[in-house]
Amino acid sequence: MSEHRRVVLDTNTLISGVLLVGSIPGQAVRNAFRNAHVLMSEASLHELIDVLSRKKFDQYLTVQDREEFVDVVLKVVELVPIVTAVHACRDDADNRILEVAVNGAADVIVSGDRDLLVLHPFRGIPILTSGAYLKTCS
Repeated sequence: MSEHRRVVLDTNTLISGVLLVGSIPGQAVRNAFRNAHVLMSEASLHELIDVLSRKKFDQYLTVQDREEFVDVVLKVVELVPIVTAVHACRDDADNRILEVAVNGAADVIVSGDRDLLVLHPFRGIPILTSGAYLKTCS
């Protein structure tokens, strides 16, 4: 059951979820927030805040809306301390997602990033698209 799953949502999934509420990533984010333990690290939280603060998002969401989303994230996520570093991807941001999963004993990583998806499963942790994740929640 998804209620007890430990889920890592990558930054792009979270951003798609807030920008496109009715989209598949939006549904996956809402489902995870309601029914799972969502895991993040301080580094992945800072990345989310940094990306959401970019001017290109001004046309989609107000600064206040983005700040409120970060507040919601802070209320629902479990911050995972990173003890074991991971260097499996060329993109350091992807390594941070993997680190959260490994250090937080995640049950699943939700991502649309091809560099992560090709690693499925990573150390026994499934890496699923938002759509595939939603199918596992029914």
